Amino acid sequence: MRAALLAWLLAGAAQATEPSQPAPDIALPQATLAAKQLSELRGQLVYLDFWASWCGPCRQSFPWMGELQKKYGARGLQVLAINLDKQRADADAFLARTPAAFALAFDAQGEAAKRFAIKGMPSSVLIAPDGQVLWTHRGFRVEEAGELEARIVQALPR
Repeated sequence: MRAALLAWLLAGAAQATEPSQPAPDIALPQATLAAKQLSELRGQLVYLDFWASWCGPCRQSFPWMGELQKKYGARGLQVLAINLDKQRADADAFLARTPAAFALAFDAQGEAAKRFAIKGMPSSVLIAPDGQVLWTHRGFRVEEAGELEARIVQALPR
């Protein structure tokens, strides 16, 4: 299943997300926040995460991302996780076991992942309030969480 999903993600046009470049404006299908396009979140620091139900590290990152939203949401951080499962039921089963305390979107077609040239799960992109990509990160390990959080805090609007 992983190989098929990765091949599917890599197929089609992709835009590399390099630091200091504008983040691609993507649709946020079935989003749990009012925004329907990523560009509607301008003015906020966005921690954009791509995940799937079969992703083991995603189970570890969800509680951490919930804590980030809780601690820094009032300072302008918006955590947004986009699910790439082809079947919404797979995502819903994951969320029943590992609830999300942050915004979600569901992109079964993988268009957002293609636009960001995502190559593995989870993958994250930190987007500045002006829409520029600050950095990208692939994977999640608990021992990296402190360093990632420090980088996010450094980028928060003052």
